[in-house]
Amino acid sequence: MGHSHGHGHHHHGHEHDHGHEHAALPAAFDTSVPDEALTPEQQSRRSLLRRAGLLGAGLAAGSVLSGTAGTAPAAAATNGRRGKGFLWLAGDHHIHTQYSSDGKYRVVDQVRQGAKHGMDWLVITDHGSTTHAKIGVEKVNPDIQQARAAYEDTLVFQGLEWNIPAAEHGTVFVHPGRNEVSVLKQFETDYDGSVKGASDSTPANEALAVAGLAFLGEQVRRRKVKDALMLANHPARRGVDSPHEIRAWRDATPASHQIAIGFEGAPGHQAAGIPAPLGMGRARGIYDNNPSANSFAGYPPESYRTWGGFDWMTSTVGGLWDSLLAEGKPWWITANSDSHQVYADTAARGGGDFNANGRYDDPVYGGKIDVSQGDYWPGYYSRTHVGADGFSYAAVMDGIRAGRIWVDHGQLIGGLDVRVSGGSRWATLGGALHVRKGTNVTLTVDVALAGGPNWAGFLPKLARVDVIQGDVTGEVKDKDTFTAPTAKVVKSYEVNKSTGTVRLTYDLGKVDRPVYVRLRGTDGNRSAVGAMGAAVDPAGPALDVVGDADPWLDLWFYSNPVWVLPS
Repeated sequence: MGHSHGHGHHHHGHEHDHGHEHAALPAAFDTSVPDEALTPEQQSRRSLLRRAGLLGAGLAAGSVLSGTAGTAPAAAATNGRRGKGFLWLAGDHHIHTQYSSDGKYRVVDQVRQGAKHGMDWLVITDHGSTTHAKIGVEKVNPDIQQARAAYEDTLVFQGLEWNIPAAEHGTVFVHPGRNEVSVLKQFETDYDGSVKGASDSTPANEALAVAGLAFLGEQVRRRKVKDALMLANHPARRGVDSPHEIRAWRDATPASHQIAIGFEGAPGHQAAGIPAPLGMGRARGIYDNNPSANSFAGYPPESYRTWGGFDWMTSTVGGLWDSLLAEGKPWWITANSDSHQVYADTAARGGGDFNANGRYDDPVYGGKIDVSQGDYWPGYYSRTHVGADGFSYAAVMDGIRAGRIWVDHGQLIGGLDVRVSGGSRWATLGGALHVRKGTNVTLTVDVALAGGPNWAGFLPKLARVDVIQGDVTGEVKDKDTFTAPTAKVVKSYEVNKSTGTVRLTYDLGKVDRPVYVRLRGTDGNRSAVGAMGAAVDPAGPALDVVGDADPWLDLWFYSNPVWVLPS
């Protein structure tokens, strides 16, 4: 699991030498391990991979779709020097346990469920609080270590859910090591908005958030921990993450090793929209808030709701996410469970004095199926797929930082291979294609359609894929900008196929200015004209109805962008 990592990261991703020493593949991926030698969780993972057509020699070489689609352009040079492609590892960076005041499950329960539902990596993120800072961050560590030992094929990170001073929550996590607890504990003690009484949207509190990120950067620079990352969670839920704060987090640490690298494109709590009496009957994502004194005044009322299960900042073409991408700086999206209390589970919270013990007692049998909860297990509904350079903690963190990420709901698709090529080069998600001005550039997308039923028991069908393109226009003068006038859907493809792989190609033409392209796909069940009008987004996600938003009836996938930088 060694990792010699002496490079400086280019801000567009992966133009660097990789010196990783790779760990062996997880047993589920390794076809030399017979099925009968696998644990039930490993067998479940392998059957998922097999159904998606992702098991076999092609995968062992690290190319996600080479086993099914034969997509690897043999002659293509790579700007990332990754001729073999990447190992796409599914994960979840937002999971709570009995060490959160509103949690319930043991660490091993969440890890077992994540492994069973196809997760290769997980981050345990109990809430930052005075109790957690004092006791919980230490007490959870032995449980995490035990889960690592019990589930060797699942990478289990320790993190926490940071109350970002002056803002919402964020996942903070570090590479495992002897200082993982001490660094997280000091960070929480000194920089958590709840611990420090620094929740209000004031300039001093905003500065504390930036100082917290700089602290994490410093821990990495001083080699206290190998790496640290921050991703903002449910960013539009309460309107308190202003555009200038997001930009300040992004720019808090050097571009050569950025700590805050993105936000949740889709929040957890996706079952919360299931109508009563079969469900909570609340808003999907529990996005049922209204502006408060701490909210950014510029956000419209509809930003407080999800759109097709995705956060408004991500789901609006030409909105905040595009305005960040138009600056030419990395800012990535993820999708997670935020699992606290699982829909239709039968476990009830154990007793115990949370404040005295830093945790609740182990869960007990509740005697009924509980449909009053809004969460799913890790991997059951939301997945974040990361293109990793091997199976290791460092490789997952590198892949996330590089933006090699696509996300989906309800296992809408089985795999995604995206290449933007021009001249003799190509780049993939999160990467940048550098070409001469006027070079003809082509986007090639291979989508592995769902290879079997999802966890709700039906086969999801991809109906349409949209290509979204925007110009890179440089840094904004007004840090509270949240629109990007050039971003729009440039092409939509109907998918008239239900099995196998679909190849889509889009000709960007002779590129004479910096641009980016990103992808979005849908089952086609619910669509509406986007916020910026039909000329920008004729059939985007529809506003989710509070109290009537069954998440399985409205499935989408999103990818991070690929940049094209002519010179």
